[in-house]
Amino acid sequence: MNYLLDTHIIIWLAKDSDELPRKIKEIIRHPENIIYICSASFWEIAIKMSLGKLELELSLDKLMSDIKASDFNILQVEHEYVTNLLALPYIHKDPFDRLIIATALEEDLTIITKDEYIQKYDVSWIW
Repeated sequence: MNYLLDTHIIIWLAKDSDELPRKIKEIIRHPENIIYICSASFWEIAIKMSLGKLELELSLDKLMSDIKASDFNILQVEHEYVTNLLALPYIHKDPFDRLIIATALEEDLTIITKDEYIQKYDVSWIW
Protein backbone atom coordinates (compact mmCIF):
# COMPACT_ATOMS: atom_id res chain seq x y z
CA MET A 1 0.00 0.00 0.00
CA ASN A 2 1.13 3.57 -0.65
CA TYR A 3 0.90 6.13 2.15
CA LEU A 4 1.55 9.85 2.51
CA LEU A 5 2.54 11.12 5.95
CA ASP A 6 0.86 14.21 7.33
CA THR A 7 3.35 16.65 8.85
CA HIS A 8 2.46 15.89 12.47
CA ILE A 9 3.23 12.20 11.81
CA ILE A 10 6.74 13.15 10.65
CA ILE A 11 7.20 15.24 13.80
CA TRP A 12 5.96 12.45 16.05
CA LEU A 13 8.28 9.99 14.32
CA ALA A 14 11.21 12.35 14.85
CA LYS A 15 10.30 12.74 18.53
CA ASP A 16 9.51 9.03 18.94
CA SER A 17 6.25 10.27 20.45
CA ASP A 18 3.77 8.09 22.27
CA GLU A 19 1.05 10.00 20.39
CA LEU A 20 1.81 7.78 17.41
CA PRO A 21 -0.21 4.57 17.84
CA ARG A 22 1.58 1.25 17.49
CA LYS A 23 -0.74 0.36 14.59
CA ILE A 24 0.50 3.40 12.64
CA LYS A 25 4.14 2.66 13.47
CA GLU A 26 3.65 -0.88 12.15
CA ILE A 27 2.13 0.44 8.91
CA ILE A 28 5.06 2.81 8.42
CA ARG A 29 7.64 0.10 9.15
CA HIS A 30 5.99 -2.67 7.12
CA PRO A 31 8.39 -3.50 4.26
CA GLU A 32 5.62 -3.89 1.68
CA ASN A 33 4.26 -0.39 2.28
CA ILE A 34 5.68 2.56 0.38
CA ILE A 35 5.82 5.73 2.45
CA TYR A 36 5.82 9.20 0.90
CA ILE A 37 6.43 12.65 2.32
CA CYS A 38 5.37 15.84 0.57
CA SER A 39 8.23 18.35 0.49
CA ALA A 40 5.71 20.96 1.72
CA SER A 41 5.90 19.26 5.12
CA PHE A 42 9.51 20.44 5.41
CA TRP A 43 8.36 24.00 4.71
CA GLU A 44 5.71 23.68 7.40
CA ILE A 45 8.19 22.31 9.95
CA ALA A 46 10.72 25.05 9.15
CA ILE A 47 8.12 27.79 9.51
CA LYS A 48 6.85 26.42 12.81
CA MET A 49 10.41 26.11 14.12
CA SER A 50 11.29 29.67 13.06
CA LEU A 51 8.15 31.02 14.76
CA GLY A 52 8.96 29.15 17.96
CA LYS A 53 5.84 26.98 17.65
CA LEU A 54 7.81 23.76 17.30
CA GLU A 55 10.91 22.44 19.02
CA LEU A 56 12.69 19.31 17.93
CA GLU A 57 15.62 17.59 19.59
CA LEU A 58 17.33 17.52 16.18
CA SER A 59 17.89 20.23 13.62
CA LEU A 60 15.83 20.50 10.47
CA ASP A 61 18.94 19.55 8.47
CA LYS A 62 19.35 16.38 10.55
CA LEU A 63 15.65 15.54 10.21
CA MET A 64 15.81 15.95 6.45
CA SER A 65 19.02 13.94 6.11
CA ASP A 66 17.56 11.16 8.29
CA ILE A 67 14.49 11.04 6.07
CA LYS A 68 16.58 11.03 2.91
CA ALA A 69 18.62 8.14 4.35
CA SER A 70 15.43 6.21 5.14
CA ASP A 71 13.20 4.30 2.76
CA PHE A 72 10.76 7.23 2.61
CA ASN A 73 10.09 8.83 -0.77
CA ILE A 74 9.99 12.61 -0.97
CA LEU A 75 7.50 14.12 -3.40
CA GLN A 76 8.44 17.55 -4.69
CA VAL A 77 5.53 19.92 -5.19
CA GLU A 78 4.30 19.56 -8.76
CA HIS A 79 2.10 22.01 -10.61
CA GLU A 80 -0.70 19.40 -10.74
CA TYR A 81 -0.82 19.36 -6.95
CA VAL A 82 -1.15 23.13 -6.85
CA THR A 83 -3.83 23.20 -9.54
CA ASN A 84 -5.76 20.50 -7.68
CA LEU A 85 -6.05 22.90 -4.76
CA LEU A 86 -8.58 24.90 -6.76
CA ALA A 87 -10.97 21.94 -6.85
CA LEU A 88 -10.79 21.24 -3.11
CA PRO A 89 -13.70 22.39 -0.97
CA TYR A 90 -12.60 24.94 1.60
CA ILE A 91 -12.98 22.71 4.66
CA HIS A 92 -9.41 23.02 5.89
CA LYS A 93 -7.76 26.43 6.06
CA ASP A 94 -4.18 25.20 6.54
CA PRO A 95 -2.39 25.63 3.17
CA PHE A 96 0.13 22.86 3.89
CA ASP A 97 -2.57 20.34 4.73
CA ARG A 98 -4.52 21.34 1.64
CA LEU A 99 -1.40 20.70 -0.45
CA ILE A 100 -0.94 17.31 1.23
CA ILE A 101 -4.56 16.45 0.36
CA ALA A 102 -4.11 17.55 -3.25
CA THR A 103 -0.89 15.51 -3.47
CA ALA A 104 -2.60 12.40 -2.11
CA LEU A 105 -5.45 12.77 -4.58
CA GLU A 106 -3.12 13.24 -7.55
CA GLU A 107 -0.84 10.34 -6.59
CA ASP A 108 -3.60 8.04 -5.26
CA LEU A 109 -2.07 7.83 -1.79
CA THR A 110 -3.64 7.15 1.60
CA ILE A 111 -2.82 9.90 4.10
CA ILE A 112 -1.74 8.85 7.56
CA THR A 113 -3.23 11.57 9.75
CA LYS A 114 -5.01 12.30 12.98
CA ASP A 115 -6.28 15.61 11.55
CA GLU A 116 -10.08 15.56 11.62
CA TYR A 117 -10.30 18.27 8.97
CA ILE A 118 -8.33 16.20 6.47
CA GLN A 119 -10.61 13.27 7.26
CA LYS A 120 -13.61 15.34 6.05
CA TYR A 121 -12.26 15.38 2.48
CA ASP A 122 -12.99 12.75 -0.13
CA VAL A 123 -9.48 11.37 0.20
CA SER A 124 -8.21 8.04 1.45
CA TRP A 125 -6.85 8.32 5.00
CA ILE A 126 -6.04 6.12 7.96
CA TRP A 127 -5.61 6.67 11.67
